[in-house]
Amino acid sequence: MRDRKREKIGTAQELVLLIESNQERFYKVAYSYVKNREDALDIVHDAIVKALQSYHTLRKPEYAQTWFYRILINESISFGRKKKKEVLLDDLTVSQLSSDGAFSEPCREDYLDLYTAIDRLPAELKTVVILRFFEDMKLDTIARITSTNLSTTKSRLYRALKYLKLEIEVLEHGG
Repeated sequence: MRDRKREKIGTAQELVLLIESNQERFYKVAYSYVKNREDALDIVHDAIVKALQSYHTLRKPEYAQTWFYRILINESISFGRKKKKEVLLDDLTVSQLSSDGAFSEPCREDYLDLYTAIDRLPAELKTVVILRFFEDMKLDTIARITSTNLSTTKSRLYRALKYLKLEIEVLEHGG
């Protein structure tokens, strides 16, 4: 009995170390969904609480990071759904601007069209793009995080890239 308790405590400690060492990455993922500092911090906090409450269900400790990303992404998507019901898209865009009209979070103007297009993607496509290009994850890792097979993950990535290409072209040509 004592060994099990020690093992669980060790696993929880390892989870805490994983979270501490990747906290900036986790924040960036959450922020990419909500585009608001406080909301992103709330999402990460909620994901941490859920992970700590259910770490004992993790069967393979080597997948702890993948498992936590899944929790984080689910929290981000869930938060986005709740927020959409509360706030109109125009209100969200206005709330991101400071009084001088600049974006409150650091953002290069060159990429605004791309970020706008990514935000318009359906959640399952957006998740693949964020994990692949912002988190530099391999497709097999993304497949594990999203609980899909590799061919589905590839298909979603290619569909998202095709959509983004079309969106950027429309934006560039004033469509």
